[in-house]
This record gives sequence, C-alpha cells and structure tokens, in this order.
Amino acid sequence: MSYIKTEEEIALLRENGILVSKTLAEVGRHVAPGVTTKELDALAETFIRDHGAEPAFLGYNGFPHSLCISVNSVVVHGIPSDYTLKEGDIVSIDCGTKYKGFFGDSAYTFAVGQVSEAAERLMQTTRQSLFEGIGKALAGNRVGDIGAAVQRYVEEYGYSVVREMVGHGIGSRLHEKPDVPNYGRPGQGKQLAEGMVLCIEPMINEGGRGVYMERDGWTLRTADNRNSAHYELTVVVRKEKAELLSTFAFIERPNDIDI
Repeated sequence: MSYIKTEEEIALLRENGILVSKTLAEVGRHVAPGVTTKELDALAETFIRDHGAEPAFLGYNGFPHSLCISVNSVVVHGIPSDYTLKEGDIVSIDCGTKYKGFFGDSAYTFAVGQVSEAAERLMQTTRQSLFEGIGKALAGNRVGDIGAAVQRYVEEYGYSVVREMVGHGIGSRLHEKPDVPNYGRPGQGKQLAEGMVLCIEPMINEGGRGVYMERDGWTLRTADNRNSAHYELTVVVRKEKAELLSTFAFIERPNDIDI
C-alpha cells in the first residue's frame, strides 16, 4: 500500500476531515454539567449518519460506541456510559468518520463549565503542542521532528508525554503507517514525503507519564490519577507548510463558520 496520497484521495480525506470537525463541534455544543457521555455519543452517531457517513469507531476492533470519551484522568479510549459530566471536568472527545471509502479522525478536549486554572493550562499547553508538531510536518523532515517538537514544548511546562499511544497515518484505513509518536529526537525516524496524510495527536499528562489499562481493555488512565488532555488534527505533509484537513474552527469560532 502506498502511503503517499493522490490529490483525489486527499480531497476525499478532506471531506471526512470537515465532517469529523463539524461532528465534534455539534457534540461540543452539548458538553455541560448533567449530560451523560452516552448521550453525547448518541448525538455524534446521529449527526454522522445524517450526513451520509458511518461512525468509524463503532465496532472497530470491537469498540462498542461511536466516540471515545475520556474524562479527567482517562487519557484515551474512554467508553461512553451513564457517567454524568460535572462542573470542572475536562473531557477529551475523539471522533472518526468513514465516508466514500476514506476516514476522518480528530479529537478535542472540552471544559465542562468552569474548570480550574491548572486544567485550563494543561488544555492550552496540549493544544499548542499539537501545532508545534504540525509545524514540523514538512517534506524532508522526519517523524522524530514532530515528536521532538511536541515533547520539548510540553516538558518545558512540567507535563509528561504518554508513550504508549501515538499518532498515525490515515487513508482508506483508519490507522496506517507511519506511527507518529509525541516524543523523539530531531532527524530520527521515517522521512516525511509530500502527500503523506498524518493524524498528529498529543496525549499529555498533568503529572507523570505512567498509565494503566482498565479491565475493559480500552480505557487508558493516568497512573497517578491526575488529568490528561488530548487534541488531534489530520494534516497533509507539504513542502512549505502542512495542510490541515480537519479543523478546530467549528468549535472555537462557530459564529464565523456555517456548521
């Protein structure tokens, strides 16, 4: 399989990227104290299907829902449930779509009501670390340049990078090579070429980098029970500047964009 995408394939990935971005914005509008994570999951599935696509996560390797919803100390792959969101929670929502034979994948960490200054700093730092990594997604660079940029940025603020989960390529499969760790050394790893499509997704812990898997086989939680944040965007490797296929604009600037 070629991991270099044609412009026609990139166009289909872009359609998925926009849909998954709009889905996260729609779900985000309902993130509030008193809402269950299962209710958010149902909203996402309806929105995706109403737009002619399929939820990519539903049934993927046996995952039982359309969204991964990870609250507070859950790093990733939280299973939607009857848990009721509470004021001060932070909640990472990871969403995937399948449309016209290609996939979309994006994640965003939302504040539930008013959150602590510490939680806000963690979210802001993690979000910015994503863009630090995206800035290195250039033809001729290497995967290690992306990971090193993320790691260097968050560690300056005293945060830790989760090592067990990484970003990835995406295309006609949800997960393709290359793996894109959020740590590494500049100049190391697979060389990036124009037309590669990557999901870059820092998972950053407020405390130590240790994690453990819960008995359900999906939920990954911080070992010290401190908060974790997660942001993800899909990008095309280009020569001068990486091209975004998904966006946070529908979430952060809803009045400027027609959802």
